Amino acid sequence: MNAVHIRSAERALTLGTWLIVCGAMLYSVLTVTPLMAAHTPARWEWTAPILPLVVDAAVVIVVRLDSVLARLGGRGGGWPVVLRWMTGGMTLALNTADSALQKDLVGVAVHAVAPLLLIVTAETSLAYRRALADAVAALEARQQAERDVAEQAARERAERARAQAREEREHAAVLAREQREHEARLAREQAEREDWRWRAEREGRERAAAAEREARERREREREQRESDRERLAREAAEQAAQQRRAAQEAAVREQRERQQRAEREQAALLERGPAAGKLPEPEARQIVSAAFVAELSVRAAAELCGWSVGWVSARYAEQRQPHTGVRADLAIASR
Repeated sequence: MNAVHIRSAERALTLGTWLIVCGAMLYSVLTVTPLMAAHTPARWEWTAPILPLVVDAAVVIVVRLDSVLARLGGRGGGWPVVLRWMTGGMTLALNTADSALQKDLVGVAVHAVAPLLLIVTAETSLAYRRALADAVAALEARQQAERDVAEQAARERAERARAQAREEREHAAVLAREQREHEARLAREQAEREDWRWRAEREGRERAAAAEREARERREREREQRESDRERLAREAAEQAAQQRRAAQEAAVREQRERQQRAEREQAALLERGPAAGKLPEPEARQIVSAAFVAELSVRAAAELCGWSVGWVSARYAEQRQPHTGVRADLAIASR
């Protein structure tokens, strides 16, 4: 038998015990409740099921704690035994009391079946659980002994393997040392040959390096001369381009200044004409409004200069304030 079989038997015992306990509790409640109702005042008849439930709760506590203690291999002492037999006796007495009072021996025997079965089941399940706990402990001890033997054998095999590996490492170390000595001797001979060849190659490289150095210095001098010539030509070209740019900038500044002065003169001429005798043509009126906007004249004054209405002049002022139209656009057109 292994641990699986033991757990299966313990589950079967637990299931059977609780089935018997639950059946006995239900039967006891149904049997004792009428007896308690008959011996209870009328207004307290609703308390009749309380006593059988209390007794059955004690039975549940006993069965449950006995199962836990048995699984742990513990002993509860004398009081659990007293409680177990006391609850069993109470259950038996309550279930058979009604039949005994009526002198019904058959009823006493019938109603004594469930309590007696409950008492015997509680004692038997406790004995079974203790026996199962002992069997589990014995099985675990045997398994632990087998594991100890297996671990000891494994340690011995590991020790033999380590000893064999140590011998192999020592033998390999001897072979490796001899191999290293042989390789070192070959390396010294090879190094001597390489040293002689290296000295010969070094002398050849030094001669080649000297010739290369002379040629490189000559090329460097020629390159520096070419770069110096290029830099001089580049400086001359840059100076000439800078002079041309300065001349072009000065001409552009003069032209812009002349355009600005001409626009200011035209603006002043438009504003000095005085109030218009009538409604001027729209292009001319737009030029006057643009000039008045630049001069920051009022809308009414601009309307007097061009002869148009105040609303029309206000609309033109609004156009002058628009960012996308450009500042003083009409004045710029007039100046051109």
